[in-house]
Amino acid sequence: MSTDLRRPSRTYTIRQLCQEFGCTPRALRFYEDKGLLAPQRQGLNRVYANRDRARLALILRGKRLGLSLTDLRELLDLYELGGGGVEQNALSLRKFREKLVELEKQRADLDEAIGELREGIAGLEERLANIRPDLLPRAADYDQVLRRQLDGADHA
Repeated sequence: MSTDLRRPSRTYTIRQLCQEFGCTPRALRFYEDKGLLAPQRQGLNRVYANRDRARLALILRGKRLGLSLTDLRELLDLYELGGGGVEQNALSLRKFREKLVELEKQRADLDEAIGELREGIAGLEERLANIRPDLLPRAADYDQVLRRQLDGADHA
């Protein structure tokens, strides 16, 4: 007696996957064009299986982590080999470690740039305070507008 523990075969429309994962139909078609997804067709409609849904979840996670399409394809192709995903896990671990090193370097670079900008701002504020103090309030107002935009307050 064989028991199949996999999910029952369910299908999804492009609209359902886009709503679930917060992506666009164009993105799904792009991933299809790149060979990362392979939906079936019913007439002109794309029909996505559980396999496609799982692959999309991995693609979007990899994208958030900054993995390249080549990296993603390599990881997804390893799933096809079977073996319980051990090779895929080992490759994922290596790629994730590489990406972590890269992101930590970027963070260090950003921290350095932020420090330089703060020093520059302090110098400019000091100079304006000595030469044209009347301009400082406008600079502060501009700073508040920028901070609200960055915080998303102006998008409401």
